[in-house]
Amino acid sequence: MKMYVVDAFTDKLFNGNPAAVCPVNEWPTNQVMQNIAMENRFSETAFMIKRADAEYDLRWFTPGGEIELCGHATLASGYIIFQNDAPKSSDTITFNTQSGPLRVTKKDDLYEMEFPSYELKSVPVTDQMTAAFGVRPTEAYLGRDLLAVFENEEQIRAMQPDLEKLKSLDGLLQNVTALGKDYDCVSRSFAPKLNVPEDPVCGSGHCHIIPYWAKRLGKDELTAFQASQRSGVLYCNYQGTTTKLAGKAVIYSTGDLNSSLN
Repeated sequence: MKMYVVDAFTDKLFNGNPAAVCPVNEWPTNQVMQNIAMENRFSETAFMIKRADAEYDLRWFTPGGEIELCGHATLASGYIIFQNDAPKSSDTITFNTQSGPLRVTKKDDLYEMEFPSYELKSVPVTDQMTAAFGVRPTEAYLGRDLLAVFENEEQIRAMQPDLEKLKSLDGLLQNVTALGKDYDCVSRSFAPKLNVPEDPVCGSGHCHIIPYWAKRLGKDELTAFQASQRSGVLYCNYQGTTTKLAGKAVIYSTGDLNSSLN
């Protein structure tokens, strides 16, 4: 089994969000895919099967289990396809996923994805949130994930949350965000429920973050910065029910897994 490691949402090695991409002819067992994800220890490992010239099936596994939507591993998968197996007549490929069809379009050195926007429900800010984040949010919202809004960028960058207490909060992930100085917004994403302390650059998290900031700032085109240790930049377009996320990518490694896994 071939496996590529791609740094997504960056054009610099050792930045962005690393994802493993495994092209396969048929799905390995769920346990094998889960074991590979746990062995890799990346926030996501993607498995994909080619169905037609520009159509693929795609699944994502975290070290803690399969997930229904992942941005950076989708970008990484699209990058590998365009590098190695580019469609003959299109700059767009379609991935069939648990979240429906997801498209990746190559635009020069950017890879643009169109994802469903999460509907955000306002929820009360609680003392439990303050204890988990170490700083009290000014607002909180719930979609698939929890989205906590803070007063300033410095709070986001300096945050050292209590991961065990984060597990007690609502949401699959816990995303934190504030207005940016050099970017429209700055954020970080934590996923201890998936055995991922911090997701370096989270595409699906920005399907919560961008809808919030687009409405608050009154603009649809936003540039977002993920302020993790690795960091990354997302070029975003809010379109109501969908959110477009674009970024760059660079390959870190190409290798072969133990043949007994096939």
